[in-house]
Amino acid sequence: MPSSKKLVEIARVMKEEGYIVSYDVIENDPQDILTITLKYGPKKQRTIRGLRRISKPGLRIYAGKDELPRVLGGIGTAVISTSKGVMADRDARLAGVGGEVLAYIW
Repeated sequence: MPSSKKLVEIARVMKEEGYIVSYDVIENDPQDILTITLKYGPKKQRTIRGLRRISKPGLRIYAGKDELPRVLGGIGTAVISTSKGVMADRDARLAGVGGEVLAYIW
């Protein structure tokens, strides 16, 4: 897929949370390419069960530090864009920051 700084940061969060094996940015002209290697469990079971984009260009969704969402009661992960960078909801709670809710992953 075409690469951007935000997509690379989302891929980094997904790798830290254990949803993907790795990601690579391939330098290309005119735009870099982001390659993601998906992670599978035993018997070829997929690790990512669902992915939902929350904030869209036409409707941005923001959450304060006390309003950060819990995906499936804490089983999933919310990707949050904060003033300290893109991070998972657990990390944002520990840092005590809120921000734009980009996506839910479960």
